[in-house]
Amino acid sequence: MENKDFKLEEAFERLNSIIEELEKPDMGLEASLSLYQEGVRLLKSCSESIDKVEKEIMILNENGETDGI
Repeated sequence: MENKDFKLEEAFERLNSIIEELEKPDMGLEASLSLYQEGVRLLKSCSESIDKVEKEIMILNENGETDGI
């Protein structure tokens, strides 16, 4: 999944599927590590996206417009 053009909902769905895969008892070490790394990248991207939206919301003025965005 490309980290720059993703929707949060899609990322959360992928994270859920990663968790399900990691919980399988027959998951190999290399596959587990790969999935874990993908999950960490997704979490970082989600966090950055949420932070950006939070900053934009804080900039909203009383008229519902953004200042400088």
